[in-house]
Amino acid sequence: MDPLRERHRTIEAEGADLAVFEYGLDPDPTRPTMVLLHGYPDDHRVFHPVLRELAPTHHLVAFDTRNAGRSRTREGAGFTLAELVDDVFAVLDAVDTPGGVRLVGHDWGSIQGWAVLQDERAHGVILDYTSISGPDLRHFSRWLHGRLRTPRLVPQGVGQVLRSWYVGFFQLPVLPEALWKYGLTRQYELTARRNVGSDPVRGLALYRTNMSSTVKPPPRRPITVPVHVIVPLKDPFLSPHLVDGLGDWVADLTVTSVPGGHWWIAARPRAFAELLDPALRNRVDAD
Repeated sequence: MDPLRERHRTIEAEGADLAVFEYGLDPDPTRPTMVLLHGYPDDHRVFHPVLRELAPTHHLVAFDTRNAGRSRTREGAGFTLAELVDDVFAVLDAVDTPGGVRLVGHDWGSIQGWAVLQDERAHGVILDYTSISGPDLRHFSRWLHGRLRTPRLVPQGVGQVLRSWYVGFFQLPVLPEALWKYGLTRQYELTARRNVGSDPVRGLALYRTNMSSTVKPPPRRPITVPVHVIVPLKDPFLSPHLVDGLGDWVADLTVTSVPGGHWWIAARPRAFAELLDPALRNRVDAD
């Protein structure tokens, strides 16, 4: 039997129809469900390698965000972070998770996850959170301004500004769409070693809605559930120093550095799975 046997459904959220996929075991009140949030320009399939590792022993849920894959938006739909958070809770309301939820986010999915974790609806539902390659936006803003105001840390701040060049570029009209159409899609596929699958132009709304200078991220709130931040040391987009200061407002924080790039989660699925569930490593050792 294929461990990645897929159960698909469509869930109606405010302004969007979300394609939701379940894998692995059935929901069980004695075992938490793992919910995985993908980033840009991916869809839920970026998690297929690790889902295959986890499916024999976990109930797993992934969905295409409103800008990606098989999900679709309706007229008047927005792409604010608040709406993305509402989408997550719409999925959680529709999917059976009697044992609670372990939340995992990568890239934009990680940004989403940080915001979900600080929403009052997460209380008693989200048991822990794993973040990969996507910072909390309020923390990112404070971290960057602090670096640029502190002489000895200015190189870190400037380095991150250079890594984030694409954020400003995506604000421009026409050019980003042309770049995706005439070259960037192929470059992404070579780097990530898989097909994009969905139209990356759809996801530009994430940056244009949430990353302009006029948009303020939601207020930062203390986090008490365990948080595990996985830091790919070769990520070309995010400085490994972005974890500095997280302990000031995340009470139970674990940081793990891994020797990989932005899509380490797909390149090293077994290692990723073992970080999400150390029992996998123990079972291999026992064999």
